[in-house]
Amino acid sequence: MDFQLPADDDPRRIAVREWLSMHPNPTGRELAEAGYVAPHWPAPWGLGADPIHQLIIDDEVARAHVQLPMNPMGTGWGGPTIVVGGTQEQKDRYLWPMLAGEEFWCQLFSEPGAGSDLANLGTRAVLDGDEFVVNGQKIWTTSAEHADFGILIARTDPDVPKHKGISYFICPMNLPGIEVRTITEMSGGHHFCEVFFTDVRLPAANLVGRLHDGWRLAKVTLGNERVSLSTGGVLWGNGPTGLELIQQLQAAGSLTDPQLRQEAAKVYTEHVLLDLIRIRTLSATLKGQEPGPEASIRKLLADEHGQHVMSLARALVGADAMLMSVERDGYDAERDGRLMTPQQSADPLDHPSWYHGFMFSQALTIGGGTFAVQRNIIGERVLGLPRDEDVTLGMSWHEAQRVGSGR
Repeated sequence: MDFQLPADDDPRRIAVREWLSMHPNPTGRELAEAGYVAPHWPAPWGLGADPIHQLIIDDEVARAHVQLPMNPMGTGWGGPTIVVGGTQEQKDRYLWPMLAGEEFWCQLFSEPGAGSDLANLGTRAVLDGDEFVVNGQKIWTTSAEHADFGILIARTDPDVPKHKGISYFICPMNLPGIEVRTITEMSGGHHFCEVFFTDVRLPAANLVGRLHDGWRLAKVTLGNERVSLSTGGVLWGNGPTGLELIQQLQAAGSLTDPQLRQEAAKVYTEHVLLDLIRIRTLSATLKGQEPGPEASIRKLLADEHGQHVMSLARALVGADAMLMSVERDGYDAERDGRLMTPQQSADPLDHPSWYHGFMFSQALTIGGGTFAVQRNIIGERVLGLPRDEDVTLGMSWHEAQRVGSGR
């Protein structure tokens, strides 16, 4: 495996660097039109970039301290599905504002009664002339209160097997009959929401793909969750990285407490190991191989690493951690509840992201595939242990992953 990115004289690096020098403060629209927001997308929205090219772009953009538009449910989930199944009119209308961060998106999939069996959804969409009338409820919808649009799956035929009667829609979040209720977390944030649909009239033109073909498109959405190929923050890609914490410790001076020094060394070691696993997964992708069990290993390690990073930061901040609140400068609860990267100050650790991050990190080993399911997968697929008597019994690798992710 080659653990090094291409050198500074790589033509792809030079091209990105030259563009950034000509656009030192690029707008979201300029970044989108350059193909840097979703470089793996096909033209004209992306560059059809391979993983190495994506890493180069991420690296150069980070070096230039340029912030890409934040629209994870749009560019990571909904956009690729519209590229695959949408009409040309839908692509023209939605993709550019999505990439530019001008219109924010959410995902309307999970329901209170469906659990991990997503296809068991109960939200109904009944065709009435040139509109669908939607009734039902969604839950755990990230940032729904800020979203302009949502990707929605609803049952359009209740008389066929559950996977056959689902359709996929683009849903404007300002339609009459849509009610969004925020769910306050113990961190004080509220980026999860409940969404209620009461006789919502959704234009038939917002159907993506064919009627009743929504399950196929939902799998496209789930398969295109954007896994950042850059290191990313420790809170599911948001917030600081373990390395940033170490750098802030260096800026603040040496650690005299031997236990805290050991914890800092552990955090740094985990960061390096996770980076090597990321490159290993990338190498497999470049060879046309599927990631395999190392994806579960990396998720398991990364989630626990995030908790270790935030626990160390809280220990270093001390009693002040109990006084930091999400209302302090640097945290924008009204945007989407996501963690902001710490900013430099007189005390590099005096930032509310550490408080919020510690509270939020408790969810890391539950969301997106619980630690228990990941350990079962590793035990069976890597260590060759007998299969556990659980929901993954008899399933393929990818089926088990979908169940573990609550899909």
